[in-house]
Amino acid sequence: MERIVNVELGPRSYGIHIAPGAVRRLGERCAALPDVASALVVTDENVAKYALRPALDSLRSAGLRAESETLPPGEPTKSEPFLFRLYRCAITAGLDRRGVFIALGGGVIGDLAGFAAATFLRGVRYVQVPTTLLAMVDSSVGGKTGIDLPEGKNLVGAFHQPSVVVADLDLLRTLPPREWAAGMAEVIKYGMIWDAALFAEIESNPPSPYDPPNERLARLIARCCEIKAEVVGRDERESDLRAILNFGHTVGHAVEALAGYGSLLHGEAVAIGMVFAARLSERLGPWSADDTARLVRLLKRVGLPTAPPKSLMWPDVRRALSADKKSRGGAPRFVVAECLGRVRSGATAPEAILEEVWHGLGE
Repeated sequence: MERIVNVELGPRSYGIHIAPGAVRRLGERCAALPDVASALVVTDENVAKYALRPALDSLRSAGLRAESETLPPGEPTKSEPFLFRLYRCAITAGLDRRGVFIALGGGVIGDLAGFAAATFLRGVRYVQVPTTLLAMVDSSVGGKTGIDLPEGKNLVGAFHQPSVVVADLDLLRTLPPREWAAGMAEVIKYGMIWDAALFAEIESNPPSPYDPPNERLARLIARCCEIKAEVVGRDERESDLRAILNFGHTVGHAVEALAGYGSLLHGEAVAIGMVFAARLSERLGPWSADDTARLVRLLKRVGLPTAPPKSLMWPDVRRALSADKKSRGGAPRFVVAECLGRVRSGATAPEAILEEVWHGLGE
């Protein structure tokens, strides 16, 4: 059932290997990289219970010296104290430029370990082993790494491509329904920005977290990875096209931060952000209210929120939007929809419209 998606970036190209049981071949994938001798597996307490031992066994069976570090789960781990903890762990483990960081976990672990790899010894290699649906279809691919600051999400980071991505479909069986739904937000996003047929397929028959790994799930994950690979291959450092991947993320990041990291999962915040973006798209045209309704129905069907917590006030959200990386001179810029499968980035809107759209969420 293995599917391989290639991310074409010249000398930084790499493969995404999607299959049940893929962790058992992690050591083989790492040993195939040029001049690799050691690995530091970075994971969290939840993932360590079921995936750390197979990962370490695979690495050691392939002849690599492998150590591990287990961190607390959750968005607060993606921060400066844990970054420096990883630096010290890497030193203790004897990691040098022949070593690799292994990011075994969801988006938090992938972003943190990737940024540690980007900056340790001025840059060493790393391997993504995503364990959540969201990480498999989005955060493990494309080379964005980073940590959060109290002022906002992902404000410190680097572009640093992984050497390989190993996505084990069996690991998805461990996800609680809420984590699965959070990943579906990113799957739906790909349909919105690039592939109307993908959106329609999910709309007609959403994949379930209770289904065993199967060919359809492998194909859907691979399709999302193909879309991201094409976008990243054409615009690795987000100078233009890659910005469309932020559909729903401008307001989503603000909502996630203001609600308190961990209160809303990233995919839940993105779902709210996508509804905001769709409502704003109606105001800017030519997106239709009927298509917004389709999006809202689908998000609800897979178990995602479509309105922000009532405790969040617009003035606070607006201030958070000014800190977004994509803002210019404090003015937020949005990815807005034109039709299913096509969006445009860099859109702005008058302050009154932004506030009206915010207050209209949930109606």
